[in-house]
Amino acid sequence: MSELFDFVLSLGDDALIAAQRLAEWTTRAPEMEEDIALANIALDQLGAARLLLTYAGELEGAGRDEDALAYLRDDREFRNCLLVELPNGDYAVTMAKLLFLSAWQLPLYTALAGCADERLAAIGAKARKESAYHLDHASLWVKRLGDGTEESHRRMQAAVDEVWPYTHELFTADPAAPVDPATLRADFDAVVSAVLDEATLTRPADGWMPGGGRDGVHSEHLSYLLAEMQVLHRAHPGARW
Repeated sequence: MSELFDFVLSLGDDALIAAQRLAEWTTRAPEMEEDIALANIALDQLGAARLLLTYAGELEGAGRDEDALAYLRDDREFRNCLLVELPNGDYAVTMAKLLFLSAWQLPLYTALAGCADERLAAIGAKARKESAYHLDHASLWVKRLGDGTEESHRRMQAAVDEVWPYTHELFTADPAAPVDPATLRADFDAVVSAVLDEATLTRPADGWMPGGGRDGVHSEHLSYLLAEMQVLHRAHPGARW
């Protein structure tokens, strides 16, 4: 199985699990407009996941399509980063997660748009436009909460502190990949630092750096997420609507 398969699968899994988490806010967001906004962002992530998982299935050559990869794998077979599987928490936690994810996905997809692999280049060209919107949306909320009331500032800072350790896994070096994630760190740091500064938030010091998601070692949160996401497909295998 090719290294390209592993790379494409990991990106597809990132987008798929991010979509599932964001969709959990439907009917629960703090404002009606946010209900729609997060649903649209979830759909963007799902669209990228479909394209990436379809390509991963073709690279694997084992006859698995996007649905088989999404619904018929157990947690140890998923290669998403730990960041996207973390529970939503309060709205500050969700916005911190979205800020960090989109600040990574935007330079990633931008770099993929110029890579030699035509399929990945096409996916990157489409997804980078959506990622730019996701980054803008998250940035506005982080600034609004961070530079808001004393309570909103406290909760936004706590969210950034909680989520920050999980960002380091995003930059695990992979020199054989079409885009080495390690090369994206400078762009990520510049964008995130600017947002946190404007939000009057402090960037956490680097310390504990959890990882393992790329190797299939996940938190217990992913198992519960997959149980909900996969239940219908597994209950009716082979069903066609």
